[in-house]
Amino acid sequence: MKNKEIAKIFNRFADVLEFKNENFFKVLAYRKAARVLDELVDDVAELETQGKLQELPGIGRAIAEKIAEYLATGRMQKYEEVTKDIPTSLLELLNIQNIGPKTLALVHKELAVKTIADMKKAVTSGRLAQLPMMGEKKAANILKGIELYERSHERLAINIAEDAATRIVAYLRKKAPVKSISAAGSLRRWKETIGDIDILATGKDGKKIIDIFTKFPETRVVAAAGDTKGSIIVDGGVQVDLRIVAEKSFGAALQYFTGSKEHNVKLRAIAAAQGLKLNEYGLYRSNKLIAGKNEEEIYKHLGLAFIEPELREDRGEIEAALKNKLPRLVAMKDIRGDLQMHSTYSDSEATIEELSTEAQKLGYDYILLTDHSRSAVYAHGMEVARLYKQWREIERRNKKFRGFQILKGIEADILKDGKLDYPDKILREFDLVIGSIHQGFTKNVTERMCAAMENPYLDIIGHPTGRLISSRAGYVIDLKKVMEKAAATGTWLECNAYPDRLDLSDVNLKKAREMGIKISIGTDAHGVSDLRWFRFGLETCRRGWLEAADVVNTCPWEKLRLLRKSAK
Repeated sequence: MKNKEIAKIFNRFADVLEFKNENFFKVLAYRKAARVLDELVDDVAELETQGKLQELPGIGRAIAEKIAEYLATGRMQKYEEVTKDIPTSLLELLNIQNIGPKTLALVHKELAVKTIADMKKAVTSGRLAQLPMMGEKKAANILKGIELYERSHERLAINIAEDAATRIVAYLRKKAPVKSISAAGSLRRWKETIGDIDILATGKDGKKIIDIFTKFPETRVVAAAGDTKGSIIVDGGVQVDLRIVAEKSFGAALQYFTGSKEHNVKLRAIAAAQGLKLNEYGLYRSNKLIAGKNEEEIYKHLGLAFIEPELREDRGEIEAALKNKLPRLVAMKDIRGDLQMHSTYSDSEATIEELSTEAQKLGYDYILLTDHSRSAVYAHGMEVARLYKQWREIERRNKKFRGFQILKGIEADILKDGKLDYPDKILREFDLVIGSIHQGFTKNVTERMCAAMENPYLDIIGHPTGRLISSRAGYVIDLKKVMEKAAATGTWLECNAYPDRLDLSDVNLKKAREMGIKISIGTDAHGVSDLRWFRFGLETCRRGWLEAADVVNTCPWEKLRLLRKSAK
């Protein structure tokens, strides 16, 4: 539906009119129209087709014509005329807390402010505080608003967003009269980075729930607090939006606000083809609600198998659901162990004892200890003598375990000539070998990686693209060629669960699955708490359509050892 899209335009229309000191009643008219459209249950396009727009409160002939124009052309001529002489960067300042149209008009006129950078400079130079009706306190609040805006509009790493959402949901379950509650948006789809955090809830007293939400202990700014909607910015500049919906519509709202946009567009098209209407309030036949309380019934009524949130990216999932050919995604209950972690023998803060104790608490049957090899001097890589010392400790500890074991592994550097960091006579003694590139990757590493996969004792390519989500694109590499080599040699590729890597990515994992390549998941843990990262790797695999059979961590060790290249 275009309801909210047009509501945003009308709100901005009002902002611009107020900025230009236009007629006050025009400003009020557009704000009222925006509010009506934002809260409208029916599709504004259908009302326009039926000639019923002017039956809505606050929608007169002039505004109805603008709505019709936008629906027909995707443009609103009057809005474009009003805004054409105002830079986009200036309008962006209206998104910042403590900057309204009148304040913006004043600083633009007196200080020629046009951008966020201009506004920052006006504040820090002291010039803004000297303007009429400003002062030091107002200037300080504006600067704070800018800082919060910039932080809250950065993309968040999935682990940071998930941690914040988990704390807030737990707080609301304990303190507020919520009945159902869930994170939504890209967080629920487990995308690798997140914008704002969206949470949906049901409960009889929406105003009370919102009030309790705004009192979350980590709240730094309350951006909005109404009867059914609230928005806060918490520590770290993270924006969290809470929406209270009716119990009968919770599933529909969860589906709608989970997205993705592209997935939802296709769903609505399927509904329309069946003479139905799907929106955030439910699935309707005429004006009768036929589904909405839970997501499953919506997909079922549309003739689709239920589509897990991780798959909702319009990558073929709807077509597969129509044919009942969706993958049965790998789940945490399928996992038997973690296949990459480091100890104090190289560059970790965790001892072998601490890692194995935590892994048993997590219910694993095994862990693969993969400290750095000798060439990784910067990471206290293991010379052969220290390697043997580690093996002796592993053997001693394994004798004491029941139903659990530590596997002898290594993260061996792939050298510039494609060889591994130890000779084959040592490599054959490991339970599993990961080969990774850590140095010298400014040149194309494709041939180097492919050469390494010829080694019969190399089981896994670690973090195959070398990317760091926050700061590095990765190696210069022909990943298609590397995948073809992995498929030909039976080498497994890693999904590194460290949240700043998630390497392979979801898109590349899907390609690997289509090529028949097995995937291993490893946390790359360098501390005990890092073992909890496994979930991020698992969810990335789910986004890549992987089933249990595609992930080697689902095998017991007795079967896993037989899947090694050297065992075949």
